[in-house]
Amino acid sequence: MDKEGLTYFKDLLSNRLDSLIQEAEKTVSGMIDGKETFPDPTDRASMESDRNFLLRIRDRERKLILKIKDALGRINDGTFGICEVCEEEISEKRLKARPVTTLCIDCKTKQEAEERLKSQ
Repeated sequence: MDKEGLTYFKDLLSNRLDSLIQEAEKTVSGMIDGKETFPDPTDRASMESDRNFLLRIRDRERKLILKIKDALGRINDGTFGICEVCEEEISEKRLKARPVTTLCIDCKTKQEAEERLKSQ
């Protein structure tokens, strides 16, 4: 991949990382500051349900943050955009759709087919 492409993906990933970290900080500060009292148990249950849903989202984002950091590391060490299975270049179209990917579309398709067979 050329230098311009790497710069594009580095900026894209860095911006995404920054926004995810900001959202996580908002969630933490909202939970620390939130001293709500609910006289109605239904309101309390609704708030707890919303909080659990938000925490599940943040956990998924935490995993994405790790993948983004890994992708930024691959940009720095020169392995970004190279499939870790077949060592061919990953198409730019695929990288734009999923910049944290480590597999080309062919290897990913094969991996998913194998997973489907195992789960049957």
